[in-house]
Amino acid sequence: MQQKLLLASASPRRQQLLQQIGVAFDLVEHSVHEQRQAGESATQFTRRMSEEKARSALDKWQDNEGRVVLAADTAVVCAGEIMGKPKDRNDAIAMLSQLSGAEHTVFSAVTVGTVDSRQTLVSQTTVEFRSIQQQEIINYWNTGEPRDKAGAYGIQGYAAVFVRSLSGSYSGVMGLPLYETAQLLQAYSITGTGSLNS
Repeated sequence: MQQKLLLASASPRRQQLLQQIGVAFDLVEHSVHEQRQAGESATQFTRRMSEEKARSALDKWQDNEGRVVLAADTAVVCAGEIMGKPKDRNDAIAMLSQLSGAEHTVFSAVTVGTVDSRQTLVSQTTVEFRSIQQQEIINYWNTGEPRDKAGAYGIQGYAAVFVRSLSGSYSGVMGLPLYETAQLLQAYSITGTGSLNS
């Protein structure tokens, strides 16, 4: 019987995406302070965060012998600025105002591995928003959706109506690029219940 994956994320979106491809998992906590280092690019930042979350989760799981962990990190970059989760309403409004009528890039890193070895891949997706009216932004904040999301929006929710175009990974914008994730899981002999490779 195939062992369950350890998922080092409390994100409902990442859980949903793994369930979508039929991968069973146990949730495990991590304790990583998400702070960008000086001079760190978005790719470097998301890669490091993803790897640190994986290490932290394995450290917390007592019986981690041979267990495979998956961790991920997502960052939204607009005009050279990395946008994390909004601190409050004003921060979210500022972020969405900046994204309005502009292109931005979403970087999603995923790390899969064990105590002894881990691999990380990063997906990059370009998203263009239409112009968003200020009242729309306020109404969107009031839905509660932007509060825990990088860039203050969830593409799978109400914010779908803001997206004019997307080039890259839709699931990566949600927080877990499934193409890269499946490659990494396969490298550690983990497949979904409905896997096309089984």
